[in-house]
Amino acid sequence: MKKDIHPKYHQTTVRCACDFEFPTGSTQENIRVEICSKCHPFFTGKQKLIDTAGQVERFNKRYAGFNKNAPEAEKTTEQ
Repeated sequence: MKKDIHPKYHQTTVRCACDFEFPTGSTQENIRVEICSKCHPFFTGKQKLIDTAGQVERFNKRYAGFNKNAPEAEKTTEQ
């Protein structure tokens, strides 16, 4: 390996917005994150559904009849 071309490796602490900290090694001295495994909804099981400007209702209204036509399409292909 060539000398003096690699970045310096530091022992650092990752800090989350929820005040959770864990040690790790990195080329950066300080690491701050907005979300971690302790507060992320996927890992905690607490899903938060935030509906911005009615997007969920709009999606449900747009695709309300989508599954109703699926069994009929299968019947026509079987005959």
